[in-house]
Amino acid sequence: MNDWYQMETSAVLQRLGVNAENGLSDTEVTERLTQHGANELIERGVKSPWLILWEQFTAVMVVVLIVAAVLSAVFGDYQDTIAILVIIVLNAILGFRQEYRAEKAMAALKKLAVPKVKVRRGGRVREISARELVPGDIVLLESGNLVPTDCRLLESVNLRTQEAALTGESEPIDKETVALVGDDLPLGDRYNLAYMGTVIAYGRGTAVVTETGMKTELGRIAGMIQSTERQPTPLQRRLDQLGKRLALAALVLVAIIFTEGIISGEEVRLMLITAVSVAVAAVPEGLPAVVTIALALGAQRMLKRRALIRKLPAVETLGSVTVICSDKTGTLTENRMTVTILDVAGHRVDLAEDLRRHAPVSGGATAERAIVSEHSQLALLLAGGALCNDAILEFDDKRPGQFNVVGEPTEGALVVAAARQDLWKKALTHAFPRQAEIPFDSTRKRMTTLHTLPDSQLQLPDALQKLWKERQEIFAGKYIAFTKGAIDSLLDISSHVWVNRESQPLDDTWRERIQAAHDQLAEDGMRVLAVAFRSLDKLPDLQSLENDLTLIGLIGMMDPARPEVREAVRTCKAAGIRPVMITGDHPLTARYIARELGIADTGRIMTGRELNQTGQELSEFVEEVPVFARVAPEHKLNIVAALQERGNLVAMTGDGVNDAPALKKADIGVAMGITGTDVSKEAADVVLQDDNFATIVAAVREGRVIYDNIRRFIIYLLAGNVGELAVMLVSPLLGMPLALLPIQILWINLVTDGLPALALGVEPPEKDTMKRPPYPPSENIFSRGAARQILWLGFIVGAASLLVGYLQWAKGYPQWQTMVFTTLTFSQMAHVMTIRSYRESAFRLNPLTNKPLMAAVSLTFILQLLVIYVPFLQPVFDTIPLSAADLLLCMVLGSAVFWAYEIEKFFLRRRERIK
Repeated sequence: MNDWYQMETSAVLQRLGVNAENGLSDTEVTERLTQHGANELIERGVKSPWLILWEQFTAVMVVVLIVAAVLSAVFGDYQDTIAILVIIVLNAILGFRQEYRAEKAMAALKKLAVPKVKVRRGGRVREISARELVPGDIVLLESGNLVPTDCRLLESVNLRTQEAALTGESEPIDKETVALVGDDLPLGDRYNLAYMGTVIAYGRGTAVVTETGMKTELGRIAGMIQSTERQPTPLQRRLDQLGKRLALAALVLVAIIFTEGIISGEEVRLMLITAVSVAVAAVPEGLPAVVTIALALGAQRMLKRRALIRKLPAVETLGSVTVICSDKTGTLTENRMTVTILDVAGHRVDLAEDLRRHAPVSGGATAERAIVSEHSQLALLLAGGALCNDAILEFDDKRPGQFNVVGEPTEGALVVAAARQDLWKKALTHAFPRQAEIPFDSTRKRMTTLHTLPDSQLQLPDALQKLWKERQEIFAGKYIAFTKGAIDSLLDISSHVWVNRESQPLDDTWRERIQAAHDQLAEDGMRVLAVAFRSLDKLPDLQSLENDLTLIGLIGMMDPARPEVREAVRTCKAAGIRPVMITGDHPLTARYIARELGIADTGRIMTGRELNQTGQELSEFVEEVPVFARVAPEHKLNIVAALQERGNLVAMTGDGVNDAPALKKADIGVAMGITGTDVSKEAADVVLQDDNFATIVAAVREGRVIYDNIRRFIIYLLAGNVGELAVMLVSPLLGMPLALLPIQILWINLVTDGLPALALGVEPPEKDTMKRPPYPPSENIFSRGAARQILWLGFIVGAASLLVGYLQWAKGYPQWQTMVFTTLTFSQMAHVMTIRSYRESAFRLNPLTNKPLMAAVSLTFILQLLVIYVPFLQPVFDTIPLSAADLLLCMVLGSAVFWAYEIEKFFLRRRERIK
């Protein structure tokens, strides 16, 4: 049922067949437990660890490596077999660890279940396991409790629930028991319902259970999490395509060479060995390890930028996102209520602007800075808000000059605003001791406190001294009462307004002016409170205290936008990424923040209710809407899915339980590290340690750099493999013996190619990294000229190696095979030095900007010399020592690929200048 909130309590009890005074009988509980099942979340479709492990060995690239390892073992090349198997096992361990962690979202969700709950059954209050709750049970709720299941409130005594994790509302929600009007109200507006997993922040109440287990709102979210399947990342798709193509190419080449040899009359065993050598040459064995390590290094760099990567493929995927769907509270805003506007008769002050001009308070505001020194009525407004207040301000011992607020966020904002103007709560309560209070309740929508007035102005804080001198009327009596609350509530009990240091009758003109000022602030997305006072000669009866008040003014507050986010949004747009706000908060607040940050300069703002009522398919207009407000979990999921249908790669941020399905559905789920729930973190790929939108943008930049570098070293590795294949295929046609042994090919692929390829993974970004649109998610590895580059640079590597080998073989030199081996290695060293940039000349790049690459090239050069000249390594790699002239010849011919690519880049830059 979805209409519980629309029904009167008597109708709810009648439908559930229960008496609120007695509760259910044991017989009824047993019957309903059989009918509805236990009140718990059920896990469905979770992968077993064994299945996750099996999937690590069935990826196309891994299968190719396994076949190569098996064939090497069959022909006795155990060194090759061991090397390849080590790569396979390491890759499987890393992959298993990442995916196993990804399956933990349900476990975190189940932690929200409540172990014990107080329930009324058979006329008695009992404490039972929450698993035993059934629809119709009468539960007792108290401050600090987790709500055990979805229920309809029967009694609410100042009851407030913290529902941020479920609805996105940053403030505790006042609960009531009356039936609500309106179809399909958002969860956050159903004030007479309490939801499983939310927290009773204040007060107490009684409720009747309406739904249990998987039928609760939390259960629906659990179902969405479990039914949402993750799609492979762009990099995973690209590598899978690459693996299939390489496997096919290897099979074709093996078949050609084997058939060619048999027709020529060669021995079957020799041709099988040759075919395996070609297969090994075709497959870049080090690629899975190099990609994994490059992603891990990228994850470390992102961690330094306060982005914790939980799943390695997310490192690269971040660089491909086209849309960032962001929650508002805490990500785009500071997640703290702040007083921004003070409005008194004829005068308005923007405190937010004042705070932008000045540094934060650290021990007291100066007289020149404090705005209240210029306007005594503002001082009275702030003092009243701070006195009619239960929040406490405490200095932070660990952070000098900073303070912490203990209490409700709205009241805390009032105390902080007063402190910033030198009206410290401690000094105020000393000057105006509290004598009595009437607490806030959701019916009156206000709170009142009664204070003793000081005997002399010497007891007043400095900011109130001017008020004492200007007008004695406020301090004429012995007591003063301050009331704060909703404007309509205070207008009903006020008879005067404080204007220009005196009290004036609150006539219709003033009421209209005050209401208009309130409405303007509300339209800007602010929460507005009014403050009034009453001066008294003697202690009054509390029942008559809230009467004949004098209205002082209005206080507007909101959760302000983070100052660094506007620039981050601008960077996003320059990089071709569209930021979208998706929030459970009020549409007016969402619109104000979105406009302030530049997210929604134009475009529609849609609410969850409008999404339900529209007859259009969401995918038809989703790219035209920059802000979605008052949305439910399924709306977030549907928005992400619609964006993906339009070909977008979507990053989604969130911190609540309600965000988990969308976080899992998105290509990149980004959870909040500070305010985020365990459920959201477990469903996400990335956790922001500072909850900051700007950190996402920094991580996107890093992701783009990583993808560019991965693509760069794939081109580098495959060009080397093409060179090896050219040598292996052409040398028999020239009548030469086997030009390269499998162990030599493996040495090149794993060591002399692998180390520089790893170092390419930390190459600094190109200049235009965040000034270009993201590459299409459907793009394959060989797009944008990569295939041509691999083939022609690989041809040069192979031609140079074949040339030196053929010339030496034709002369009958026994070291000809070692020279082919060495020339290939040196060619790759030259190639890696020029491929650092796709357009800049290698001579213009600072070698010290990538010290690991310089170290890798130097180390590889030394290792190659060791393989050639160290006696005990020579039989392992079947090498012969080279003379200085032979070594120099290998180096000169090996540099051919360097000069070829430098010439290509020269003409590329020339074309760009002409354009």
